[in-house]
Amino acid sequence: MDPKLISGNANLSFAKSIERRMSVHRGKSVGLVHARVERFNDQEIFVEVFENVRGEDMYTRSH
Repeated sequence: MDPKLISGNANLSFAKSIERRMSVHRGKSVGLVHARVERFNDQEIFVEVFENVRGEDMYTRSH
């Protein structure tokens, strides 16, 4: 199973550096999952993932 990376908006450049590092380490491209992350006026967060991640191990980091 290939790893999938997902990132919010807070530090996209850091996520892209992880993407590059994993691609070099694995010897094949690892890309970020295509997703949209927005914040509503009441500060609620909306995430829409445009790829199938069902059954995948997903990890999140919040601050």
